[in-house]
Amino acid sequence: MSWIQSFVKQAGLPRIIIGLFLLSLFVAAPFVGVSVTTSINDVLVRFGMNAVMVLAMVPMVQSGCGLNFGLPLGIIAGLLGATLSLEIGVVGLWGFVVAILLSLPFSVIFGYFYGQLLNRVKGDEMVIATYVGFSSVAFMNILWLVLPYRNPTMVWGFSGEGLRTTISVEGYWLNALNNFLSFPLGTHIKVPTGMFIFFAFMCFLMWAFFHTKTGTAMTAVGSNSEFARASGVNVDRSRTQSVILSTVLGGIGILVYQQSFGFLQLYNGPFYMAFPAVASILLGGASVHKATLLNVIIGTILFQGIVTMTPSVINSAIQTDMSEVIRIIATNGMILYALTRKSVVKS
Repeated sequence: MSWIQSFVKQAGLPRIIIGLFLLSLFVAAPFVGVSVTTSINDVLVRFGMNAVMVLAMVPMVQSGCGLNFGLPLGIIAGLLGATLSLEIGVVGLWGFVVAILLSLPFSVIFGYFYGQLLNRVKGDEMVIATYVGFSSVAFMNILWLVLPYRNPTMVWGFSGEGLRTTISVEGYWLNALNNFLSFPLGTHIKVPTGMFIFFAFMCFLMWAFFHTKTGTAMTAVGSNSEFARASGVNVDRSRTQSVILSTVLGGIGILVYQQSFGFLQLYNGPFYMAFPAVASILLGGASVHKATLLNVIIGTILFQGIVTMTPSVINSAIQTDMSEVIRIIATNGMILYALTRKSVVKS
């Protein structure tokens, strides 16, 4: 029994419960008329779509800035890059690359000022970050209407001005990553190899960065800011760098999401997109003080598995739509669990 206790302690009870619940959904799926292979395909696609946005949580957690509830700021930078790419009219994989390149200046600028703000509210970063995310989305609701876009596939047809609520990327860079080196696995599973390769590349860059002098200093700031300052590390600069990096990853992450989803979601679309990413990395075993690449992978698989399987299995079993209820419980429950762990550490 000792090995069971050791496993539970290492894995964490919430992850075990969610994992068993996900496994039970896969087991029950054939009995309620749900295709297991189709569900696995959906989980693979959703993992690739969301993984980079979950990865965006790592830099700020490691630097001691907490969970990035201000992720919508990076998402807005990605949306600006996406809309400019569509305005220019670049298509295919190059259109996706151009969208990333155009988003980077916005991400760096937004991240810099976001980091400067968080340096002035140390100890309350997650609260302030939440309001930064909400207010930036509200402000962009105005700008989406007045920015001088002219592409007829993006602007409102009756006025020729202002961007539409949702904009299709079909004909531009829809599935640019999904279809790259993809291959069928059986009859119902198509592995989106391009998204997995791209995510693996981003993970490698993150791993390499945290093995540099700058990355090591960033981790030191998150572990013990006073010790880092005594060692000659500029704490505020390291924190700002982590916020910029997180914002850049958020912008890239939403572009990966959009090329698979098929639509740009403007206006209030990014409003709550930080919460699934936060819940995913917490579900993977991260805390508000430490996060690893393994936490990102495990958490994204578990969370997206629950979000994917719950609607089809539960709805088919009880003929009632409980998917949104369970998604909200899983998302906010994991965030609440992490915040209670934070208070324990502080005491």
